[in-house]
Amino acid sequence: MSNAILDNDPGLAVADIADHLNPLLADVFALYLKTRNFHWHISGPHFRDYHLMLDEQSLQILAMTDDIAERVRKIGGTTLHSIGEIARLQRLRDNDEIDVAPQTMLRELHADNLKLVEAMLDAHAICDDHADVATASLLENWIDEAQRRAWFLAEAVK
Repeated sequence: MSNAILDNDPGLAVADIADHLNPLLADVFALYLKTRNFHWHISGPHFRDYHLMLDEQSLQILAMTDDIAERVRKIGGTTLHSIGEIARLQRLRDNDEIDVAPQTMLRELHADNLKLVEAMLDAHAICDDHADVATASLLENWIDEAQRRAWFLAEAVK
């Protein structure tokens, strides 16, 4: 379905875009799991507020995964196949610590969401280069959502 890309070289466009979306998808899965992990393990005097916020954020992040993978397939690319592939492509760091302070959790998620924004902006630039307005449009919405999540997390740690 390379005709979905308005470009002089559809094969190059598909490869370029998929090469940006697949690591983004790996990062989204990593951020989902980290946010869910922190949701499960947060504690302290603001437990309820943080627990609910992280639940909402993790569900929003998870909702992106199918859209990203399906977009890669719609343009004619292939997408992730396994947890191992996610681990190889992800750029966001996992947090395997047993005891993480709530403020540390929120600061880490804040930074990760901002890194995700950077990755989405990079992918958007590639989409612009290849006139893939549909993928760029999806990215614009996800950028706004990630910036909102980062804003909430920053406000929570003040």
